[in-house]
Amino acid sequence: MELKHIDIARLSVSPANMRGGKKAPDLTNILPSVRARGVLVPLIVRQNGSPDAYEIVAGKRRYHAALAIMQESGSIDPLPCAVMAAGDDAAALEASLIENIARLDPDEMTRHETFTRLVREGRNVEDISLTFGLTALQVKRTLALGNLIPRIRNLYRTDRIDAVTVRHLTLATKAQQREWLALLDSESDHAPLGQNLKAWLMGGAAISTKVALFDVERHSGEIVSDLFGEDSYFACAADFWTAQIAAIEERAAAYREAGWPEVVVMGRGEYFHTWEHERCQKKKGGRVYVAISHRGEVTFHEGYITGKEARKREAGETLSKPLRPEVSAPIQNYIDLHRHAAVRASLLSQPEMALRLMLAHAIVGSPLWRADVEKQRANTDAIAESVEASASEAIFDAGRRAVLDLLGFDPETPTVTGGYAGDHGLPGLFNRLLGLSDEAVMSVLTVVMGETLAAGSAMVELLGVLLKVDMATVWQADDALLDSIRDKEVIGRIVADVAGDAVASANAGESVKVQRQIVRDCFAGANGREKQERWVPRWMAFPPSAYTERGGVGSAERWEAIAALRDTDNPATADEEPSLLQAA
Repeated sequence: MELKHIDIARLSVSPANMRGGKKAPDLTNILPSVRARGVLVPLIVRQNGSPDAYEIVAGKRRYHAALAIMQESGSIDPLPCAVMAAGDDAAALEASLIENIARLDPDEMTRHETFTRLVREGRNVEDISLTFGLTALQVKRTLALGNLIPRIRNLYRTDRIDAVTVRHLTLATKAQQREWLALLDSESDHAPLGQNLKAWLMGGAAISTKVALFDVERHSGEIVSDLFGEDSYFACAADFWTAQIAAIEERAAAYREAGWPEVVVMGRGEYFHTWEHERCQKKKGGRVYVAISHRGEVTFHEGYITGKEARKREAGETLSKPLRPEVSAPIQNYIDLHRHAAVRASLLSQPEMALRLMLAHAIVGSPLWRADVEKQRANTDAIAESVEASASEAIFDAGRRAVLDLLGFDPETPTVTGGYAGDHGLPGLFNRLLGLSDEAVMSVLTVVMGETLAAGSAMVELLGVLLKVDMATVWQADDALLDSIRDKEVIGRIVADVAGDAVASANAGESVKVQRQIVRDCFAGANGREKQERWVPRWMAFPPSAYTERGGVGSAERWEAIAALRDTDNPATADEEPSLLQAA
């Protein structure tokens, strides 16, 4: 670059400036410095048409600060500028983005818009990742925002939906995105968010007949409808997929007969990213890409080649002619079913491998598997803060972070379940688990099981007893619990628990507030009360019980329903210390 001092009248903001198309910048923190010392850091500029005109690639705020000072004083010295070579839009975009990232991270949508422009200018994912010190996966995630319809992008830009939700929405078809927005707008329905959204996208619900490419009326499988007959679904997913794949192959054959050189039927759940492809006419070798979602939707993308092929074509290289597949869809179906039967028969003799495969399914999910993470939804902020600050949560979070590191996941991933983001999906994670020892695999399993264990369930009651959980070692009473106790009979029983029957009888006529303070004094050892350090309310102990005969204690009722299991001859419910599950 060449350093020059250029008159401000010869400068303008370039369209390549990543903030060029937005409102006037905030000059609050830069204007006093420029007013006192002038512009010290050179603007990055390039010639704009005539030799005397320059456009600002990076330094828009300094430029506007200089304009403001010129309006105040009537003049300003020429501005220092580093002049780039003309014509390289990609280099200009990079210079703008690098400077803005160094000053203040732009929001992810702004990065997406700029990265997309870089791709159009010929930069690939590897180029962008090297330039900005990002991983290829981070760049791909940012580019994937291009799959979102504009309204969802705006919701994300304004922080109305979180990053996990957006990450899963980038995998949704446009139809699914519109369906999700309808749920978001609905007053009666609930739009799935975060990991629940992933399950919704991956086919947690029945497959609608609306997505069928075949004649539903001639379908031999069972179809169920709602009471109004407005929506209907396939009762058997396997029957649907048999008919749908056959219909896709028929449509693909029709495309080939129509002269398309190649029809690429993508794997189920594999997504077609427009930013990885370029438009290309049929007569020039453009293909048809067929994307199939886990929910059965099929989208035909006509007239595309890969970005890599487009660059080769621009460089004058000859592209190889696509070949017709060796086997038809029915033959492939025959092959797949026989190979599947042979593999699962062999799996019977490999329980260690089956355990790892099951664990990979629980983490990643598949068309046949769905595992939801327990959200631990709290009724009040005080309850949420109490749980988050508890010793139990700290212990589990430490275990989770250790497993994230063991598996090589992003350390900022909120959960192990659903947290794998490798390029090879389920096979990639399974292959990684094969390289771990049985002990390491079991540590992963415990975290995944903990994440997917339903709160307020009978399983929590049974496990707590089997594991001999002592709540006093990980929990102590706090205001979130005590302030919620408003029943006079219950608080009286608790006073008896912590201060003794005599104190409880003497204060039976006092208000709940007074008795609650007696309980607090016992915990603090204040006002002459003996300090109580290991108290656990009956509701929270393992096994739990109630204070009154009125019932209505969920934990106690759940335990009562399954307590008989402890009286059976099943060794898994014996009183001995529970043994660790063996890998084989």
